Amino acid sequence: MQNDQAVRLEQVSRSYASGSSQAVRALDEVTIGFERTTFTAIMGPSGSGKSTLLQCAAGLDRPDAGRVVVDGVELGPLSEKQLTELRRDRIGFIFQSFNLLGALTAEQNVGLPLRLAGTRPDPAAVREALTQVGLGQRGGHLPTQMSGGQQQRVAIARALITRPKVLFADEPTGALDSSSSRTVLELLRALVDGQGQTTIMVTHDPVAASYADRVVFLADGRLMDELHRPTAQQVAERMTRLEADVARAMSGAGGAA
Repeated sequence: MQNDQAVRLEQVSRSYASGSSQAVRALDEVTIGFERTTFTAIMGPSGSGKSTLLQCAAGLDRPDAGRVVVDGVELGPLSEKQLTELRRDRIGFIFQSFNLLGALTAEQNVGLPLRLAGTRPDPAAVREALTQVGLGQRGGHLPTQMSGGQQQRVAIARALITRPKVLFADEPTGALDSSSSRTVLELLRALVDGQGQTTIMVTHDPVAASYADRVVFLADGRLMDELHRPTAQQVAERMTRLEADVARAMSGAGGAA
């Protein structure tokens, strides 16, 4: 049911100009909903549109056509100021590259979104956010004094400090080793199970995707398939078939040309 969906995209299309005269269509009339308190992974070959889907769903990019609704609010009619406020109040975003400020401590990095919004961070809330990600004793440390996995957990705490309705993650384990990746994925899973945090994650890693309730597969800007609570092997096998299908389609198009 749509009322149970934290995010919904309806007939969303997005194209980008390319070096040639023909624009590249990153999303092609995509319709998909993401239910509240669930963990969804988005996968697909390079150029499939998965990052564009995430950016449109999070209000970081505006589609050329279609509707995007986040927490009951349609994004299309919003002004840039209103869109910024909605992202600030209802959306958390985790990037592959952490995006921490090196001159700030973990506590200062976590409180930064509130300061940028003109609000004085509550020290207790900041400590709670860091405790939530297992770093309650590291609040005074700089990013350079932490491992990559710890830095990513600080970034997750920063995303959680505003208590977002939806948490978006773009390749959150892409820069981490396997042990740190597992810690971050277990944390994301625990946030869904323990606190009902709706989470939508783009990943290329079948192991990461296996932590999700649902895995959605894209190719050429279109939804191709989905799996529910799959194993890493099932995800890998589906990705292999999808990439083979895309390769055959490209080969056929080249032969036809």
